[in-house]
Amino acid sequence: MEINLDMSFEEAIKELEDAVALLEGGGLTLEQSITAYERAVALCGICNKRLSSAEGRVRILTEGQDGCVYDSDFVTDSEQ
Repeated sequence: MEINLDMSFEEAIKELEDAVALLEGGGLTLEQSITAYERAVALCGICNKRLSSAEGRVRILTEGQDGCVYDSDFVTDSEQ
């Protein structure tokens, strides 16, 4: 099971969707299922890493009381 750790989010999510479809198809042997599952878990990790990286780069522009526009870090609802 070799996975390109440099793949983009879009590539990883596509491969993850393919792995899930393969698993849901039910035509795999036990060993093939385990291998596909391990691949899916690794791809999920890549997706999470890419999303975390993107979230860290997102900036929200806000207007202060003085009318100036400031940028601030992106904060999710769960982080407030």
